[in-house]
Amino acid sequence: MYSVCVRDHFMIAHSFEGEIFGPAQKLHGATYVVDVEFRRETLDEDGVVVDIGRAGEALRAALTELNYRNLDEEKAFEGNNTTTEFLAFVIFKRMATGCRNGALGASARGLSSMRVTLHESHVAWAAYEGALETT
Repeated sequence: MYSVCVRDHFMIAHSFEGEIFGPAQKLHGATYVVDVEFRRETLDEDGVVVDIGRAGEALRAALTELNYRNLDEEKAFEGNNTTTEFLAFVIFKRMATGCRNGALGASARGLSSMRVTLHESHVAWAAYEGALETT
């Protein structure tokens, strides 16, 4: 399996509901480093997994609506704890849409899976991984 990974970051504020979150129940900030790994069985006719430039642009676009936002105020997330795991899935869905709608170019049609990893620090991260239906 071949893979290519692109990286970006975004900054948010949010709070959580539930005793499990301790002091994180109060409003706090987070800066996430995001890795998106694209995978495919064989390289395309140009010898690549995906257009890395377009992949980086698509990731930046997927993060734009999250960056510098208080997620507690976003209607789309109402009723959800915007945990690192939850946000990894949100970004996965946005990137998968980009793969399907052509934002990553023709090579994205051959992708088989993708993994989105959010690093909340140098010692803790979470991810969401799934198959892609891009053909």
